[in-house]
Amino acid sequence: MHVLVVHNRYASAQPSGENKVVDQEVALLRGAGHRVEVFERRSDDIATMSLLTKVAVPLRVPWNPAVRAELAARLRSERPDVVHVHNVFPLLSPAVLAACADAGVPAVATLHNYTQVCPPGTLQRDGRPCTECVGSSVPLPAVRHGCYRGSRLATVPLAVSLSANRRRWWSGVERFLCISAAQRDVLVRAGMPAERLVVKHNFVPDPDARRSDAGEHLLYLGRLAEAKGVRLLMTAWDELAASGGVGVPLVIAGTGPLEAEVTAWAAGRDDVRYVGLYDTAECQKAIARSIAVVAPSTWLEAFGLVVVEAMAAGVPVVAAGHGAFVELVEDGVTGLLHRPGEAASLASRIRRITADPDRNQEMGQAARRRYEQGFSPGVGLERLVEEYRTAIAGRSALARGGDTHANRGDGDSR
Repeated sequence: MHVLVVHNRYASAQPSGENKVVDQEVALLRGAGHRVEVFERRSDDIATMSLLTKVAVPLRVPWNPAVRAELAARLRSERPDVVHVHNVFPLLSPAVLAACADAGVPAVATLHNYTQVCPPGTLQRDGRPCTECVGSSVPLPAVRHGCYRGSRLATVPLAVSLSANRRRWWSGVERFLCISAAQRDVLVRAGMPAERLVVKHNFVPDPDARRSDAGEHLLYLGRLAEAKGVRLLMTAWDELAASGGVGVPLVIAGTGPLEAEVTAWAAGRDDVRYVGLYDTAECQKAIARSIAVVAPSTWLEAFGLVVVEAMAAGVPVVAAGHGAFVELVEDGVTGLLHRPGEAASLASRIRRITADPDRNQEMGQAARRRYEQGFSPGVGLERLVEEYRTAIAGRSALARGGDTHANRGDGDSR
């Protein structure tokens, strides 16, 4: 199969689970003998642009005609079987869908977050879940509240793109790959075409390191941001420390907007170690040495890559009991779920998962089995190829039936 992957890479200064997923899928497909090419832009390139070009970037978020022309020409010359779209913000834009229509190539899109119904894609505002824009064709609340980076001006291009391209997305993509059932439920309730929304969980490569003993620390691994529950974790850990602690340290690995706050909080403490940003090998080793991995996100995670990475290493997790975590973690079997946003509940689950080493080992083994059954490379490859074939067959059936892009609503008059 010949696949063209379309992706706007996130800035390299911050760890990106989405970049990781895209790279791993490309490697998986190539390893299985498929021909995979990549059409990409890099957010890192914005820093090297001229001032005039930088100013124009927000204007092209809703629509980038140059990208449409470039991609359409490439599709006509290379004739891939299917295009797999990931992130298109900020340098690609939904114009990639028009390029696919121009060339008559079916498109599949992985939905890594909630940008189809929420301009910043988080379904969160001021640290709390928010669905004000869900189901609305014009997301004015997001602009009013400045939901993207706390700025109304920065939110406008995303809101315009969501509103202007809503119909194009929903009609121009053969298969939307949701990364959890929880995400799919939200999108169906928002009015997206249910028949095109399927669940295909992200896979995780089998790690080089697995847990072989009881573990030596608790681990938070991820972006240091409010939405990831970092402040909630610090509050819960302080509560535990005030009552005598749990006998092992908390290791925090990652970077992000709360890095200075985390650094100051951890300074001078024996029960906390902030280690900065780990590379892939260091992440695997840190997970394998964990009693448990903690994922206390306050926003509704669409998936939770670190949770599955822990499972792959035979390590249980303590996770917030909402969003995708509810389907990834079987409470009391492969890990523990805490009440979302409640520090006392998080603290009690951390104490519980460290108090019984034998039960912890059993949960780790169950987590590993869950990984093998649902999130291994073999499972991921099978599901991915299946959806590609479905998309190709769907577009072929439309062509035989004499349907056109225009009467499906994904033509373009610009």
